[in-house]
Amino acid sequence: MNSIVTFPNRIPVEEFEERRFQVYTDRQLDKIEAIQQLPEETRFEMRVVASVLPFRVNEYVINELINWDQVPNDPIYQLVFPQKGMLKDEHYERMANLHREGAEKADIQAAAKEIRDELNPHPAGQMEMNMPTLNGEVLDGIQHKYRETMLFFPAQGQTCHSYCTFCFRWAQFVGDKDLKMSSTDAARMHGYLKEHTEITDLLVTGGDPMVMKTKNLVQYLEPLLEPEFDHVQTIRIGTKALTFWPYRFVTDKDADDLIELFARLVDAGKHVAIMAHYNHWQEISTDIAEAAIRRIRSTGAEIRAQGPLIKHVNDDADAWAKLWKKEVKLGIIPYYIFVERDTGAKNYFEVPLAEAYNIYREAIKQVSGLARTARGPSMSAGPGKVEVQGITEISGEKVFVLRFLQGRNPDWVQRPFFAKYSETATWLHELEPAFGEEKFFFEDEYEQMRQGNG
Repeated sequence: MNSIVTFPNRIPVEEFEERRFQVYTDRQLDKIEAIQQLPEETRFEMRVVASVLPFRVNEYVINELINWDQVPNDPIYQLVFPQKGMLKDEHYERMANLHREGAEKADIQAAAKEIRDELNPHPAGQMEMNMPTLNGEVLDGIQHKYRETMLFFPAQGQTCHSYCTFCFRWAQFVGDKDLKMSSTDAARMHGYLKEHTEITDLLVTGGDPMVMKTKNLVQYLEPLLEPEFDHVQTIRIGTKALTFWPYRFVTDKDADDLIELFARLVDAGKHVAIMAHYNHWQEISTDIAEAAIRRIRSTGAEIRAQGPLIKHVNDDADAWAKLWKKEVKLGIIPYYIFVERDTGAKNYFEVPLAEAYNIYREAIKQVSGLARTARGPSMSAGPGKVEVQGITEISGEKVFVLRFLQGRNPDWVQRPFFAKYSETATWLHELEPAFGEEKFFFEDEYEQMRQGNG
């Protein structure tokens, strides 16, 4: 029988039994009972891929989100378990041979590092162009790409309850210090915010900040209630915990403290936005997932949902329409549908832009206006967030209609531009300007920006 937990002026929520968090990494693959029925060759392929790309899954995902009768085609299985095609053939064979030969761990790790370095670990100029300075020093763990928004990577939040196989931040999780972005210096983060009053939005990201203890989150966020941070209107928290471990918001030992932190921030006048990463409707198919959503919304915080369109997981209009309808029913705001970034296992997951746009359009046609807040397909490219608005024909030429939703130069935003239609292009750099133009309108200015930060 469920008891009721109440907060002053908050919606009462169900109390679930506390659940022990149990996680498996590449070192515990053989201990995952559910995969022992899979062919040995499949499990070998998992071990090979997991020695290059990060792998982590917890028992909630294994037991409650994956339909094992549908494996290998189950979307959540594809989302969290390594597949052979995630590595290029030459990379896979190199690693597989090392495993078959019983190579030393150091040799496997060295080969893995060489392969990772070829996988564009930090796309869109993250390390070269997004790192700000304070008093002449580069600020580790902070990015400032767009004028109004600053990203902060707290060191305590640079892992996840489970890892997505498509993750564009995979380099955070492979143990290479040269690839990792993080900071424990709250004072420097606050100092940068004080100096940059154009920043209205702080995005706490990772990894997943929701793996942190609430007491750690408090040290970063509570100081923002002081008057010198009045320009910071919105606190965003990027998280996959609503999928991978909704108990974080309901029964974890400091879940109540977390909910009360959200409430304090909201009551003090901050807009708190939980930027939830959802890829498929199966992720919100459990009672605990819905309870976590209700608890967060009871604080006055809102939940916005975003995720990439990825092959093998959600390259299906009906799946997106069902997801968006479910989100709206639960009070979540559909926000973005992204194009899979040009990093990591992109060859396995990428979908051509033309196909991505058609899937988006067919999905949007199935939902009401409340779900049509989902923008996209959007590429988070070096110059900014570029949306494919449509495919049309102008003066006899078939073209993509594009626009910036965000740009390194704010003047680029909402300015339409056109690219030659392509059946195969999957990213901005693969597109060519339409109508005989040599360059897109932003290219010269963007190149100057690159050289100035190189």
